Amino acid sequence: MAATAGVSLSTASRVLNGSSRTVAAEYAEKVLAAAAALRYTADASARAMRRASDSIALVADDLTTASIGLVLAAMEREARTVDAFVTVASTGGTPPRQLETVRMMCALRPRALVLTSSTLYADVLEGRLLRELLDYQREGGRVVIFGDTDMPFDAISVENRASAVPVGTYLAQTGHRRVTIVAGAADRANVSDRTVGFIDGLVAGGVDRADIRVVHCEVSRQGGFTAVERLLAGGPLDADALVCANDAIAIGAMSALRGAGVRVPRDVSVTGFDDIPLATDVTPRLTTVAVPLARIGQDAIRLALGDHQERRRTTESGELMVRESTGPRG
Repeated sequence: MAATAGVSLSTASRVLNGSSRTVAAEYAEKVLAAAAALRYTADASARAMRRASDSIALVADDLTTASIGLVLAAMEREARTVDAFVTVASTGGTPPRQLETVRMMCALRPRALVLTSSTLYADVLEGRLLRELLDYQREGGRVVIFGDTDMPFDAISVENRASAVPVGTYLAQTGHRRVTIVAGAADRANVSDRTVGFIDGLVAGGVDRADIRVVHCEVSRQGGFTAVERLLAGGPLDADALVCANDAIAIGAMSALRGAGVRVPRDVSVTGFDDIPLATDVTPRLTTVAVPLARIGQDAIRLALGDHQERRRTTESGELMVRESTGPRG
């Protein structure tokens, strides 16, 4: 219905359900024309459920990653303290799917929407996603974004670049001079920022930029495994450290190294980012950057259910955790 009329779900709802909020005549005419063409009939039981529910909707790029799993678990724990619950949906990180999913979730009238994505900008899809979110907010909902954004909502972000610098600095200080960065997908802003930070730290520590190689891969365990397999197919590994954009990539990389008889850290050091639980379960334990993912999930719910009027922005930093997957060189 809303798509046929070319308006947001909330605008269509106001016209069809007799809301007291004014809708411009041209949009009202489009909605009524679409309703007639589609032979729309209002559902009385659905109308009775128009009040906001006790759900908080999480809209994420990918629900299969360990890091988002930690965020989601913390959100669920916090929501239950106020008798709310969390519903989830995945978008694959594509703007059209983000818009479609947000529209669907708004129609279910959750108390709040939490969106997680590496970047969410106001001009995406010519501003249609922003307009949908603003309509939802005007109807009494609250929007929280976990990721980098210029949208006018509460937001939590991670200083990916600054948090990655200590990894490069530490490797440089421990004698590593030939480094390959397994950087994940080039179009993912969070892992791209980490790559820049790794390079900043390495160069500041005395590593020649010409001795830093960057390879891209899928942001997953399989992505790390495949990337390192390809590196090894070209002959002996020309690196004394593999710096991975997240822990899943690093764990895949370590598996590929083990299969090829390359010893970690004796032959090559490996680092990750995020500090997921598996980082301390693998052998050797993974040197990584600990991001406070549980606190981020908790804070997202507190922002979503808060009654503050001013926009709030929080930035989190990671902490380098040195473990057995790295060792000194020279």
